[in-house]
Formats: sequence, structure tokens, C-alpha cells
Amino acid sequence: MSNNNGPPANTDLPADIRRDYNEALSIIDLSPRGAAALTRLAIQKLCKELGQPGKNINNDIGALVAAGLNTKIQKSLDVVRVIGNNIVHPGKMDIDDDRDTEVILLKLVNVIADKRISEPKEIDEIYAGLPPGALEAIGRRDNKKKSGDDSD
Repeated sequence: MSNNNGPPANTDLPADIRRDYNEALSIIDLSPRGAAALTRLAIQKLCKELGQPGKNINNDIGALVAAGLNTKIQKSLDVVRVIGNNIVHPGKMDIDDDRDTEVILLKLVNVIADKRISEPKEIDEIYAGLPPGALEAIGRRDNKKKSGDDSD
């Protein structure tokens, strides 16, 4: 879905996350706060897509960080989490008229998807195109490293 209200969703996002993203995009001018709440939901689902339980965004992000998540992606997740949380909890933050903040949140969802879904997928596709003999040699090399044999 292309929309002049903000950036279109990354096509590699799972369909249910893209649906939340596109709904947020469709209401961004009518209700930036509603759009931000949907974006927060998309992040929660994205954490689940990245291998976390998806029950508590903060814990999910912490687990991703412990597993080596790039700090730029962690910061992006936390921005969406904090702003989204503050919007859905009364008295914390009011962005009723701040569509620019919501556009930034949507952009961050795409950044996260690019780094954690699209780029790894592209690298895997390129890697899979290597000649079978090269893939076998790489496999042997990597098995040596796992067994502690560093000799070539």
C-alpha cells in the first residue's frame, strides 16, 4: 500500500504487522495518537517475529540486546515502545496533533524491518547462490572452528 501520508510498510514485514502498519498510516491525519498505538502494537508483534514471547516489549527488547542486538536497532525499538506506551497510558504524553512524531515511529518500524528481516534475507539469498562446492568448503571450515580445530 502506497500512501502519501507517510512511508509505505516494508514489504518483508509479516502480513499481520503490515496490516497494523497500514492501518496506522491510514488514520495518521485523523488520529496520530491512534496511529501511534497501532505502531506500538506492530512493534510488539515484530519482537515476537524476532523470536521473543511478545508479551512484554521491554523484556523482549532486553532479551534481544542480550543476544547481541545492534544498539541502533535497540534504540529504535525503545523509541517506539516509550512513545507508544506514553500515548496509550493517560497523562503521560499527548501527541493529538503531532503526526510528524508518528511518521518517525513508522519510519523506525521500517528501519527495524530492514535491518532484522530484509537485509538478512537478502544476504541468505545471495549466499545460497554460491556454488555447492564452495558452500561445502565453508561448512567444513565452520565445523572445524566449532570443534576447536583452527588449523587450515
